[in-house]
Amino acid sequence: MYSQRKLGLYSGAAVCMGLIVATSCLVSLGQGFGLAGKSFIIALIIAAILNAFVALSFSELNYMMPNVTGGLGQYMLVGLGPWASIVSNLSAYVLTTIFALSVELAMTGIVLHGLIPQVSPVVFSVAVVMILFGLNLLGIDIFSKVQNFTVALLIGSMAIMGLIGIMGWGSGTPVAPAEVVPEMTSLGDVVSLTAIAFWLFIGVEFIIPVSKELKNPRRNVILSMVLALAILLVIQSVLGSAMTMYVGTADMMSAEMPHILYSSRLLGEFGHVWMSIVTILAAVSTANTVLPTVGRILQGMADEGMMPRVFRKTNGYDSPWVGMSLMVLCILTMILSGYVTSSGLINMILAGSCFWLASYVLTHINVLVLRRRYPDAARNKKLMFWGIPQILGIVGCLYMIWNISGDMPSRMMIYKIFGILFVLASIYAYAWVNLVLKTKMFEPTLLGKMDIDPIPTKPLA
Repeated sequence: MYSQRKLGLYSGAAVCMGLIVATSCLVSLGQGFGLAGKSFIIALIIAAILNAFVALSFSELNYMMPNVTGGLGQYMLVGLGPWASIVSNLSAYVLTTIFALSVELAMTGIVLHGLIPQVSPVVFSVAVVMILFGLNLLGIDIFSKVQNFTVALLIGSMAIMGLIGIMGWGSGTPVAPAEVVPEMTSLGDVVSLTAIAFWLFIGVEFIIPVSKELKNPRRNVILSMVLALAILLVIQSVLGSAMTMYVGTADMMSAEMPHILYSSRLLGEFGHVWMSIVTILAAVSTANTVLPTVGRILQGMADEGMMPRVFRKTNGYDSPWVGMSLMVLCILTMILSGYVTSSGLINMILAGSCFWLASYVLTHINVLVLRRRYPDAARNKKLMFWGIPQILGIVGCLYMIWNISGDMPSRMMIYKIFGILFVLASIYAYAWVNLVLKTKMFEPTLLGKMDIDPIPTKPLA
């Protein structure tokens, strides 16, 4: 069966990087380096390590249940029961992606408006949403056809622009010493920015849905995630450092698109157009992947009785049109309401971080629970590390939720958004489990009932 698998290590890493590198990440990169200067690299390193801990947990769960490619929700069913499964799926992969894609597509409209100012950004955003929706209804997965090319363009452009800036090869003039972003001297202040840095690596576990297509998945699932994190850490550190050399503190923090401002000052109009195209591709590739993925997640939840049966429906092209329609409706509502504006972008991003961080806390707990409940299940013993990554991961995620923003009014707004939607997801899960499933909220599904890979367990080479 291994011979039928087509995706190698590079393709696996490309899947991770193609989803992680989004427009919101480029904005967050500028925000982070605008706040802390090159000291933000410390926050990037911490965030990359914490995401590596997440990769270890998802890798272990995949190792135990290699044929379960729905990911978090199915893993939670075995470990923590249906309530945790529903809440984690709705919060991490439905609510969070609604926020994230709304931000992504709003920024896409802003970038396109910069290139064609005669058309409103909202019109561009709505048009991109509907085009992607239509293509995915037809079963045309653009991302799957251009994944490696898109990632090469995104990562290559970031690396080249960072190198040009660091080496001083650009046609622009570096900022005066008085305008250079000051580095933070307090370690506590830098660590407090880890929540912003964390978003620059989040979503590495999206390799799980395609894990069955990887060559030697027991090895390449974890290696793909770690390789993607390492590459992004280096490139983002270089690009961010270069941005501080050409964009001053005030401009970095006030700019809607600090990465485009940097490219314009680095290479003039050519740089502006180049980074604008990269920004659009980043948003479109991410949205084009997430829309059908979340549709499949909702379909999978419906298959397992955790969502209404209507989400099981597909069209003639086998596209989960009901789930995608719900996502598109929510995204359009966010865009047309005007809430997704430049002043609210960072709060939207950090609210999404809270949801994802909470799901990662549950993932780490799930791993520890399953180790105790199924001590003899298939695992790579070399990567267990006595539970230390999981414990540190839980502490790190909770710390980032607690310090999600240094500005108290913004923090309270982020908590308000997070709290209201988390309560709504919890109420839905409680009602659904008790009234529809009529089972116990925390009664786990037996591991033996899951679709376990018949391939014998192989040690990691």
